[in-house]
Amino acid sequence: MNATTRAKRNYTSYMTPLQFLGNFTEALNGPNIYMKRDDLSGLTAGGNKTRKLEYIMADAIEQGADTIITCGATQSNHCRLALAAAVKEGLKCSLVLEEVISNSYHPEANGNILLYHLLGADITVVPKGTNMQEEMEKAAEKVRTQGGRPYVIPLGGSNVLGGLGYVKCAHEIIQQTEEMGVNLDAIVVASGSGATHAGLLAGLVQSRRPIPVIGISVSRNSEDAEGIVRGLAEGILEELVVPKSLSDRSVQCLDDYVGDGYAIPTSSALECIRLLAKTEGILLDPVYTGKVMAGLVGLIKEKVFNKGDNILFIHTGGLPSVFGSASILIGSGKSDGRDSK
Repeated sequence: MNATTRAKRNYTSYMTPLQFLGNFTEALNGPNIYMKRDDLSGLTAGGNKTRKLEYIMADAIEQGADTIITCGATQSNHCRLALAAAVKEGLKCSLVLEEVISNSYHPEANGNILLYHLLGADITVVPKGTNMQEEMEKAAEKVRTQGGRPYVIPLGGSNVLGGLGYVKCAHEIIQQTEEMGVNLDAIVVASGSGATHAGLLAGLVQSRRPIPVIGISVSRNSEDAEGIVRGLAEGILEELVVPKSLSDRSVQCLDDYVGDGYAIPTSSALECIRLLAKTEGILLDPVYTGKVMAGLVGLIKEKVFNKGDNILFIHTGGLPSVFGSASILIGSGKSDGRDSK
Protein backbone atom coordinates (compact mmCIF):
# COMPACT_ATOMS: atom_id res chain seq x y z
CA MET A 1 0.00 0.00 0.00
CA ASN A 2 1.38 3.40 -0.96
CA ALA A 3 1.30 6.10 1.70
CA THR A 4 0.77 8.89 -0.81
CA THR A 5 1.51 9.99 -4.35
CA ARG A 6 3.76 12.73 -2.96
CA ALA A 7 7.37 12.77 -4.10
CA LYS A 8 9.88 11.47 -1.57
CA ARG A 9 13.59 10.99 -1.20
CA ASN A 10 15.00 7.63 -0.13
CA TYR A 11 17.25 7.94 2.90
CA THR A 12 16.62 4.42 4.22
CA SER A 13 16.67 1.73 1.53
CA TYR A 14 15.34 -1.00 3.81
CA MET A 15 12.67 -1.67 6.40
CA THR A 16 14.06 -0.97 9.84
CA PRO A 17 14.17 -4.13 11.99
CA LEU A 18 11.30 -5.18 14.22
CA GLN A 19 12.75 -7.28 17.04
CA PHE A 20 11.50 -9.25 20.02
CA LEU A 21 13.25 -8.16 23.24
CA GLY A 22 13.40 -11.51 24.98
CA ASN A 23 15.83 -10.62 27.75
CA PHE A 24 14.06 -7.34 28.54
CA THR A 25 10.69 -9.10 28.55
CA GLU A 26 12.05 -11.68 30.99
CA ALA A 27 13.59 -9.01 33.22
CA LEU A 28 10.22 -7.24 33.54
CA ASN A 29 8.20 -10.48 33.83
CA GLY A 30 5.59 -8.72 31.77
CA PRO A 31 4.08 -8.73 28.29
CA ASN A 32 6.04 -9.63 25.17
CA ILE A 33 7.95 -6.49 24.23
CA TYR A 34 8.93 -5.83 20.63
CA MET A 35 10.88 -2.89 19.28
CA LYS A 36 10.72 -1.11 15.91
CA ARG A 37 14.33 -0.01 15.40
CA ASP A 38 13.95 3.38 13.77
CA ASP A 39 17.16 4.31 15.53
CA LEU A 40 18.76 2.28 12.72
CA SER A 41 17.33 4.38 9.89
CA GLY A 42 19.45 6.24 7.38
CA LEU A 43 21.31 9.58 7.49
CA THR A 44 23.82 10.49 10.21
CA ALA A 45 23.19 8.25 13.26
CA GLY A 46 19.54 7.65 12.31
CA GLY A 47 16.28 8.34 14.10
CA ASN A 48 12.60 9.01 13.44
CA LYS A 49 13.18 12.35 11.72
CA THR A 50 14.76 10.51 8.79
CA ARG A 51 11.35 9.22 7.67
CA LYS A 52 9.82 12.69 7.94
CA LEU A 53 12.62 14.29 5.96
CA GLU A 54 12.13 11.97 2.99
CA TYR A 55 8.93 13.84 2.13
CA ILE A 56 9.94 17.26 3.44
CA MET A 57 13.22 17.37 1.52
CA ALA A 58 11.52 16.22 -1.67
CA ASP A 59 9.20 19.22 -1.33
CA ALA A 60 12.17 21.55 -0.71
CA ILE A 61 13.90 20.29 -3.83
CA GLU A 62 10.73 20.64 -5.91
CA GLN A 63 10.53 24.28 -4.76
CA GLY A 64 14.10 24.92 -5.86
CA ALA A 65 15.51 25.58 -2.39
CA ASP A 66 19.24 25.95 -1.91
CA THR A 67 19.22 26.46 1.88
CA ILE A 68 17.42 24.49 4.60
CA ILE A 69 16.46 26.36 7.77
CA THR A 70 15.14 24.64 10.86
CA CYS A 71 15.21 24.82 14.65
CA GLY A 72 15.47 22.83 17.82
CA ALA A 73 17.18 22.71 21.19
CA THR A 74 20.93 22.61 21.55
CA GLN A 75 21.21 18.82 21.25
CA SER A 76 18.41 18.49 18.68
CA ASN A 77 18.15 15.16 16.89
CA HIS A 78 15.91 16.79 14.30
CA CYS A 79 18.48 19.50 13.55
CA ARG A 80 21.19 16.87 13.15
CA LEU A 81 19.17 14.86 10.65
CA ALA A 82 17.85 17.88 8.71
CA LEU A 83 21.46 19.01 8.40
CA ALA A 84 22.54 15.55 7.25
CA ALA A 85 19.77 15.48 4.62
CA ALA A 86 20.82 18.93 3.40
CA VAL A 87 24.43 17.75 3.09
CA LYS A 88 23.31 14.68 1.14
CA GLU A 89 21.27 16.84 -1.24
CA GLY A 90 24.05 19.40 -1.71
CA LEU A 91 22.17 22.17 0.08
CA LYS A 92 23.24 24.66 2.74
CA CYS A 93 21.71 24.46 6.20
CA SER A 94 21.08 27.06 8.90
CA LEU A 95 20.12 25.93 12.42
CA VAL A 96 18.43 28.07 15.06
CA LEU A 97 19.16 26.47 18.45
CA GLU A 98 17.23 27.32 21.61
CA GLU A 99 18.96 27.03 24.97
CA VAL A 100 16.01 25.33 26.66
CA ILE A 101 18.38 24.88 29.60
CA SER A 102 20.51 27.99 30.22
CA ASN A 103 24.12 27.86 28.99
CA SER A 104 23.59 24.47 27.37
CA TYR A 105 25.31 25.36 24.09
CA HIS A 106 29.06 24.87 24.11
CA PRO A 107 30.86 24.78 20.73
CA GLU A 108 33.26 22.12 22.01
CA ALA A 109 30.50 19.85 23.35
CA ASN A 110 29.98 16.23 22.38
CA GLY A 111 26.82 14.63 20.95
CA ASN A 112 24.76 16.41 18.32
CA ILE A 113 26.63 19.69 18.78
CA LEU A 114 29.83 18.00 17.63
CA LEU A 115 27.99 16.64 14.59
CA TYR A 116 26.60 20.08 13.67
CA HIS A 117 30.16 21.32 13.32
CA LEU A 118 31.43 18.25 11.48
CA LEU A 119 28.57 18.46 8.99
CA GLY A 120 29.04 22.19 8.47
CA ALA A 121 25.93 23.96 9.79
CA ASP A 122 25.47 27.70 10.10
CA ILE A 123 24.39 28.04 13.75
CA THR A 124 22.44 30.73 15.59
CA VAL A 125 21.90 30.24 19.34
CA VAL A 126 18.97 31.97 21.06
CA PRO A 127 17.75 31.99 24.70
CA LYS A 128 14.85 29.97 26.09
CA GLY A 129 11.46 31.41 25.23
CA THR A 130 12.53 32.94 21.92
CA ASN A 131 9.89 32.88 19.17
CA MET A 132 11.56 30.25 17.01
CA GLN A 133 9.33 30.78 13.99
CA GLU A 134 10.29 34.45 13.92
CA GLU A 135 13.98 33.57 14.24
CA MET A 136 13.74 31.13 11.34
CA GLU A 137 12.00 33.76 9.24
CA LYS A 138 14.84 36.18 10.01
CA ALA A 139 17.31 33.56 8.84
CA ALA A 140 15.25 32.96 5.71
CA GLU A 141 15.13 36.67 4.90
CA LYS A 142 18.91 36.86 5.27
CA VAL A 143 19.25 34.06 2.71
CA ARG A 144 16.88 35.86 0.33
CA THR A 145 18.80 39.14 0.56
CA GLN A 146 21.90 37.21 -0.47
CA GLY A 147 20.13 35.82 -3.51
CA GLY A 148 19.40 32.39 -2.04
CA ARG A 149 16.21 30.31 -1.87
CA PRO A 150 15.40 29.21 1.69
CA TYR A 151 13.09 26.42 2.79
CA VAL A 152 11.90 26.47 6.41
CA ILE A 153 11.23 23.17 8.18
CA PRO A 154 9.12 23.41 11.36
CA LEU A 155 10.25 22.17 14.76
CA GLY A 156 10.73 18.42 14.67
CA GLY A 157 9.68 18.22 11.02
CA SER A 158 6.17 17.98 12.41
CA ASN A 159 3.72 18.85 9.69
CA VAL A 160 1.53 16.79 7.38
CA LEU A 161 4.42 16.08 5.00
CA GLY A 162 6.57 14.84 7.86
CA GLY A 163 3.77 12.70 9.21
CA LEU A 164 3.54 10.82 5.91
CA GLY A 165 6.82 9.16 6.81
CA TYR A 166 5.12 7.42 9.71
CA VAL A 167 2.20 6.31 7.59
CA LYS A 168 4.84 4.33 5.71
CA CYS A 169 6.22 3.08 9.02
CA ALA A 170 2.76 1.82 10.01
CA HIS A 171 2.61 -0.15 6.76
CA GLU A 172 6.02 -1.67 7.53
CA ILE A 173 4.88 -2.67 11.01
CA ILE A 174 1.80 -4.41 9.61
CA GLN A 175 3.89 -6.33 7.06
CA GLN A 176 6.57 -7.32 9.57
CA THR A 177 4.20 -8.48 12.29
CA GLU A 178 2.18 -10.48 9.77
CA GLU A 179 5.36 -12.20 8.60
CA MET A 180 6.27 -12.92 12.25
CA GLY A 181 2.77 -14.16 13.09
CA VAL A 182 2.41 -11.55 15.85
CA ASN A 183 -0.83 -9.74 16.65
CA LEU A 184 -0.07 -6.47 18.42
CA ASP A 185 -2.14 -5.37 21.39
CA ALA A 186 -0.68 -1.85 21.54
CA ILE A 187 2.03 0.44 20.18
CA VAL A 188 3.91 2.81 22.51
CA VAL A 189 5.61 5.88 21.05
CA ALA A 190 7.00 9.26 22.07
CA SER A 191 4.68 12.25 21.76
CA GLY A 192 6.85 15.31 21.30
CA SER A 193 6.17 17.58 18.36
CA GLY A 194 3.49 15.08 17.31
CA ALA A 195 3.97 13.93 13.72
CA THR A 196 5.44 10.51 14.50
CA HIS A 197 2.47 9.61 16.69
CA ALA A 198 0.00 11.16 14.23
CA GLY A 199 1.49 9.40 11.22
CA LEU A 200 1.28 6.01 12.90
CA LEU A 201 -2.37 6.63 13.79
CA ALA A 202 -3.21 7.73 10.26
CA GLY A 203 -1.41 4.76 8.73
CA LEU A 204 -3.30 2.32 10.92
CA VAL A 205 -6.63 4.02 10.12
CA GLN A 206 -5.82 3.90 6.41
CA SER A 207 -4.97 0.19 6.76
CA ARG A 208 -8.06 -0.50 8.88
CA ARG A 209 -5.97 -1.87 11.73
CA PRO A 210 -7.45 -0.77 15.08
CA ILE A 211 -4.25 -1.17 17.09
CA PRO A 212 -4.16 1.28 20.04
CA VAL A 213 -1.30 3.78 19.85
CA ILE A 214 -0.30 5.16 23.24
CA GLY A 215 1.80 8.30 23.21
CA ILE A 216 4.07 9.08 26.14
CA SER A 217 4.42 12.85 26.30
CA VAL A 218 7.93 14.17 26.85
CA SER A 219 7.05 17.85 27.07
CA ARG A 220 3.34 18.75 27.30
CA ASN A 221 0.25 18.02 29.34
CA SER A 222 -2.06 15.37 27.93
CA GLU A 223 -4.71 17.78 26.67
CA ASP A 224 -2.29 19.90 24.66
CA ALA A 225 -0.39 16.90 23.32
CA GLU A 226 -3.56 15.13 22.23
CA GLY A 227 -4.80 18.27 20.47
CA ILE A 228 -1.59 18.55 18.46
CA VAL A 229 -1.57 14.86 17.51
CA ARG A 230 -5.25 14.87 16.54
CA GLY A 231 -4.84 17.94 14.34
CA LEU A 232 -1.86 16.44 12.53
CA ALA A 233 -3.51 13.03 12.14
CA GLU A 234 -6.62 14.59 10.60
CA GLY A 235 -4.46 16.59 8.20
CA ILE A 236 -2.56 13.46 7.18
CA LEU A 237 -5.80 11.53 6.61
CA GLU A 238 -7.04 14.39 4.43
CA GLU A 239 -3.81 14.23 2.43
CA LEU A 240 -4.35 10.48 2.01
CA VAL A 241 -7.99 11.04 0.99
CA VAL A 242 -9.12 8.81 3.84
CA PRO A 243 -12.37 9.73 5.65
CA LYS A 244 -11.59 11.18 9.08
CA SER A 245 -12.45 8.37 11.46
CA LEU A 246 -10.60 9.16 14.67
CA SER A 247 -12.78 8.39 17.65
CA ASP A 248 -12.60 10.42 20.84
CA ARG A 249 -10.41 7.69 22.35
CA SER A 250 -8.14 7.17 19.34
CA VAL A 251 -5.60 9.76 20.48
CA GLN A 252 -3.94 8.91 23.78
CA CYS A 253 -1.07 10.96 25.23
CA LEU A 254 -0.02 10.27 28.81
CA ASP A 255 1.76 13.05 30.69
CA ASP A 256 2.63 11.01 33.81
CA TYR A 257 6.25 10.55 32.75
CA VAL A 258 7.32 14.07 31.77
CA GLY A 259 8.80 14.59 35.24
CA ASP A 260 9.97 18.11 36.04
CA GLY A 261 9.82 19.14 32.41
CA TYR A 262 11.21 18.77 28.94
CA ALA A 263 14.85 17.64 28.77
CA ILE A 264 15.00 17.11 32.55
CA PRO A 265 15.73 13.41 33.08
CA THR A 266 13.73 11.31 35.50
CA SER A 267 15.09 8.56 37.72
CA SER A 268 12.70 6.04 36.14
CA ALA A 269 13.97 6.94 32.65
CA LEU A 270 17.59 6.51 33.72
CA GLU A 271 16.75 3.12 35.27
CA CYS A 272 15.14 2.00 32.00
CA ILE A 273 18.11 3.18 29.96
CA ARG A 274 20.48 1.14 32.11
CA LEU A 275 18.23 -1.94 32.18
CA LEU A 276 17.76 -2.07 28.40
CA ALA A 277 21.48 -1.52 27.82
CA LYS A 278 22.38 -4.37 30.17
CA THR A 279 19.76 -6.82 28.89
CA GLU A 280 19.63 -6.10 25.14
CA GLY A 281 22.66 -3.94 24.33
CA ILE A 282 20.31 -1.25 22.97
CA LEU A 283 20.74 2.39 23.91
CA LEU A 284 17.98 4.87 24.76
CA ASP A 285 18.37 8.59 25.42
CA PRO A 286 17.30 10.50 28.57
CA VAL A 287 15.12 13.09 26.83
CA TYR A 288 12.85 10.98 24.64
CA THR A 289 13.10 7.21 24.49
CA GLY A 290 14.16 6.76 28.12
CA LYS A 291 11.01 8.52 29.33
CA VAL A 292 8.88 6.59 26.85
CA MET A 293 10.28 3.28 28.07
CA ALA A 294 9.61 4.43 31.64
CA GLY A 295 6.03 4.97 30.53
CA LEU A 296 5.81 1.47 29.07
CA VAL A 297 7.24 -0.06 32.26
CA GLY A 298 4.85 2.05 34.34
CA LEU A 299 1.87 0.77 32.36
CA ILE A 300 3.05 -2.79 32.95
CA LYS A 301 3.26 -2.14 36.70
CA GLU A 302 -0.22 -0.63 36.64
CA LYS A 303 -1.54 -3.80 34.93
CA VAL A 304 -2.64 -1.86 31.84
CA PHE A 305 -0.69 -4.49 29.90
CA ASN A 306 -0.86 -8.12 30.89
CA LYS A 307 1.51 -11.03 30.60
CA GLY A 308 1.07 -12.52 27.13
CA ASP A 309 0.16 -9.20 25.46
CA ASN A 310 2.28 -8.15 22.49
CA ILE A 311 3.48 -4.56 22.86
CA LEU A 312 5.55 -2.66 20.27
CA PHE A 313 7.91 0.11 21.36
CA ILE A 314 8.94 2.59 18.66
CA HIS A 315 12.63 3.43 19.09
CA THR A 316 12.89 6.94 17.65
CA GLY A 317 16.68 7.23 18.00
CA GLY A 318 18.73 9.87 19.77
CA LEU A 319 22.07 8.07 20.07
CA PRO A 320 24.33 11.17 19.72
CA SER A 321 22.60 12.94 22.61
CA VAL A 322 23.58 10.00 24.83
CA PHE A 323 27.20 11.06 24.41
CA GLY A 324 26.26 14.55 25.55
CA SER A 325 24.70 13.17 28.74
CA ALA A 326 27.57 11.31 30.42
CA SER A 327 27.23 13.02 33.79
CA ILE A 328 23.61 11.98 34.24
CA LEU A 329 24.09 8.43 32.95
CA ILE A 330 27.32 7.38 34.69
CA GLY A 331 28.55 10.44 36.54
CA SER A 332 26.99 12.73 39.10
CA GLY A 333 23.44 11.75 38.23
CA LYS A 334 22.54 15.39 37.61
CA SER A 335 21.55 16.94 34.30
CA ASP A 336 24.38 18.70 32.48
CA GLY A 337 21.95 20.75 30.43
CA ARG A 338 22.45 18.82 27.21
CA ASP A 339 18.93 18.83 25.84
CA SER A 340 17.37 17.68 22.56
CA LYS A 341 14.15 18.28 20.72
